[in-house]
Amino acid sequence: MMSEKNLLEVRHLTTAFESEVGLLRAVDDVSFNVPRGQCVGIVGESGCGKSVTAMSLVRLLPRPHGQILEGSVMFDGEDILQMKSRRLHEVRGGRIGVIFQEPMSALNPVHRIGDQIAESLMLHRGMNREAAWLEAINMLHHVRIPDPEARAREFPASLSGGMRQRVVIAIALACRPDLIIADEPTTALDVTVQQQILALIRELREEMGSSAVLITHDLGVIAQNCDRVVVMYAGRVVESAGVKDLFANPRHAYTKALLASMPRLEYPRKAHLPTIPGHVAPIRHYVEGCRFCQRLERTGATLHRRPPLLEVARDHFVEGCPLCASL
Repeated sequence: MMSEKNLLEVRHLTTAFESEVGLLRAVDDVSFNVPRGQCVGIVGESGCGKSVTAMSLVRLLPRPHGQILEGSVMFDGEDILQMKSRRLHEVRGGRIGVIFQEPMSALNPVHRIGDQIAESLMLHRGMNREAAWLEAINMLHHVRIPDPEARAREFPASLSGGMRQRVVIAIALACRPDLIIADEPTTALDVTVQQQILALIRELREEMGSSAVLITHDLGVIAQNCDRVVVMYAGRVVESAGVKDLFANPRHAYTKALLASMPRLEYPRKAHLPTIPGHVAPIRHYVEGCRFCQRLERTGATLHRRPPLLEVARDHFVEGCPLCASL
């Protein structure tokens, strides 16, 4: 049974991709909750399984190579992984909005901006074309696009990167979803525009009372926008906690290393930032045991048996490797 306080409960999610050497697990037994009205951040280096996790939640994996092998994704009492196609299409885009990280791949280059927003409204809210067009213009106004009536008649190629990202946000939020999944929504934008986009998502989410899953590699973004954080490494959750708790008292060596690598005002000019030694192993070479020990080139028993996920404080979980975790 789902807890009433959670909108989304992910349990033992395992996602793999077919390769010439067989199935490779990109997401390996991942579990976390998204409480109602809260924002949960998923953070980690590139290649740690964040985006694959996000796309697995709404079954948008590339087919036929991507497969969800195990687990459940309970959304307001329904398991998304067991939904029939028709019900899935009702929920995805209607009650769940997805903001993709690359707007030019998310937008259709030969359709007008307004038509692309209106299509979602006609499909999920049953509006006629005229009403949907007017609401599309209203959404462009909501996402702070100047002269929305004129912009609605333009094509994606005529807009800047920041404007295109705002259009993607407008499409995702047009149906006022209960859950927003934002997959690195500011990756290709400059720093000033990044802050504007993140502030916009936060304001609109609070206005609608929506929950959110925010995928990022930037702990600064997590600190400013999230209530809880899930730290992923090599396809697994190594730590999860409330944001304040995690920043004040990180328990896993990988989390500590991520925090130590953040730039700080007290560093002298041109100082070298701390870096995490080693590199993430290729997915086909993942060990069954602690994968951060693998990165640090340790030997011994920790490489052979997967550490359990332990609750070390209230709602603070850590992968219990004896060499990497402060238990």
